[in-house]
Amino acid sequence: MKVVGLFAGIGGIELGLAQSGHETVGLSEISTAASTVLDAKIDAPNLGDIRDIGALPGDVDLVAGGFPCQDLSQAGRTVGITGERSGLVDHVFRLLDESRSDWVLLENVSFMLRLDGGRAMRHLVEQFEARGYLWAYRVINTLAFLPQRRERVFFLASRVADPANVLLVDDFQPVVPKTSLSTHAHGFYWTEGIRGLGWGQDCVPTLKNGSTIGIPSPPAILLPTGGIVTPDITDAERLQGFPADWTAPAIETGRASVRWSLVGNAVSVPVAAWLGGRLAGPGSYDRSRDSILPERWPSAARFNGDRRIAVSISSYPAEAAREPLHDFLLKDGKPLSARATAGFLSRTRRSKLRFQPGFIDALERHLARMAPASSLAA
Repeated sequence: MKVVGLFAGIGGIELGLAQSGHETVGLSEISTAASTVLDAKIDAPNLGDIRDIGALPGDVDLVAGGFPCQDLSQAGRTVGITGERSGLVDHVFRLLDESRSDWVLLENVSFMLRLDGGRAMRHLVEQFEARGYLWAYRVINTLAFLPQRRERVFFLASRVADPANVLLVDDFQPVVPKTSLSTHAHGFYWTEGIRGLGWGQDCVPTLKNGSTIGIPSPPAILLPTGGIVTPDITDAERLQGFPADWTAPAIETGRASVRWSLVGNAVSVPVAAWLGGRLAGPGSYDRSRDSILPERWPSAARFNGDRRIAVSISSYPAEAAREPLHDFLLKDGKPLSARATAGFLSRTRRSKLRFQPGFIDALERHLARMAPASSLAA
């Protein structure tokens, strides 16, 4: 398929689709840092701001994009689909009215299914149905491919085929690994500690885009050796499925920390690659998965041209046969600072959270190792 990537970011969807044989013929991205990466890595013209695009390039088969999540994310403004950023998705419909595309792929945070009673998803399906598209969506977890727990909604619509034969065919039941602190790495967010940790067994929690002023917020990783580190940016890129140093061109535009924001906002490459493979070779949807659509949006559903239907399917479209997190990491990472460790421990003491046996002890030992170095530096 010939693809136009809207809200392209650093090209996660486009790179994944290319790995499955599809060709990107146009991009739309306004971030200077992200555009610098696209210019260096993807051979396609950047059409600029989606608000200024009059029509799609000719002969386009698939319009794809992870539209802005800031107004839909649980960690964002949560003002909903009509927000200034997430509301930009309406320009997708404007472009479809100007120049039809047979297929459309959208990606966003899974919280959109719950926010404001699911208003965002209701808006999307109504817009596509009004234009004669069948649709299917599914929450997919990057953990099926890489050691990062990252659940995102992938929404696929088509005027020429049933998207359920692409998106809702492959299904594997996730297996929770048997781990211990001495045998596997465990990821967590050291910036939390009161209401949650983002704790991950043999994986990192969802990579974030950092603060609104550009301060990176990488997770911490407790290694089997007892060391606690934050991953190197190149390993963060790999945890999203990009080659190491994919975002290095962004350094030309300003602070190196912008790379964390770019990676946190990106679409996981192997998910897009799997989807691209199924677009090239669809399967056959099993209608025994169908059930009555509840009042709340489920984790997967479809529209067959007549009615909306809930679908029983996991968030794993592939079998999670991947290497352990501590073997996946290529760089040593940066030791979590004494200040960050002490702050995290202070918050955990005020919380009512339950922790894995030995976790707090490991943090205290790490703090004891880091504290002398911190005092010397001071």
